[in-house]
Amino acid sequence: METLSNTWLTDGWIDFEYKKYVLLAYLQHVSRQFDEKKLYPKLSELISHYEQLQIFKNKKQLTAEMFPRRISRIDFENMRIEYQRLFDDTELLKEIDEIVEFALPHIETSLNVGKELYDEVEHQLEVFPVGILPLRKDEGYFFLSDYPRRMVNVYSYVVTLFENVHEKFRGIHAHFLFSFQISASQNYEQVKYRLIESRKELPNPATYVVEFKTSFPLPETMLPVAKRCLIRYISAER
Repeated sequence: METLSNTWLTDGWIDFEYKKYVLLAYLQHVSRQFDEKKLYPKLSELISHYEQLQIFKNKKQLTAEMFPRRISRIDFENMRIEYQRLFDDTELLKEIDEIVEFALPHIETSLNVGKELYDEVEHQLEVFPVGILPLRKDEGYFFLSDYPRRMVNVYSYVVTLFENVHEKFRGIHAHFLFSFQISASQNYEQVKYRLIESRKELPNPATYVVEFKTSFPLPETMLPVAKRCLIRYISAER
C-alpha cells in the first residue's frame, strides 16, 4: 500500500486486525522508499500521521477527564471518596484505542529511520554563496550540484513568508531553469554571469550552491532537502 489516508483510522471497517494490516502494508512501502534513499513525501506523511494520532489520543483523554463523575463509594475508615467516571468507552472507541496504541510505536520507528536518513543526506551537502551577495536575498538563484556526477540543476527561487496565529515561518518556491555539467568552461561563477546577462531583472542576484557530495534521488531527496537547508542558510544570514 503506497498511501495512507489522513482519515485511515476511522475510514471503512474499524477492526484492529484489518487496520493493523493496512498500516503495516503502508509502513512496508515506506521502508522500501527509505531503502532507496527516497525521503519525500513519505517522511512528511509519517510526521503528519504520528501527530494526528497523538492529538486523537490526547483529546480523548482530555474528553474523559472533563466528563462529570459520581460518587461510587465513601471510605470512612481512610476518609476518602471514590468516584466513578460517567464517560464510558464504547466498544468502537476501545477498538480505535487499540489501533492507536499499536500504530504509534510502529509509525515512530519508521519516522526515526526517516530522520536518520535525513541527517545522513544533510551531512553530505554544503551550502555556499557564489560571488558577492546583495543585501536583498529573498530572491535569486541556486545551483543544486550532484558533485559525483558533475551535474548541476539551476533554479530561480523566491523566499515566502507564512504566518498563522502562533508563529511566522519561511518557505521557498523554486523554479527549474536549466542543467549544466561542471567543466573548465562552465563553473559556478561563469554560469552566474550568464544568468545576469540573460535575465536583466536581477542585475546582482543572490546566488548559492547546494552541493551534494553523494548522489541521491533528485525529486524525492536532493531537491526538498536542498530547499530546506537553503532557507535555513539564508535565514541565518539575516
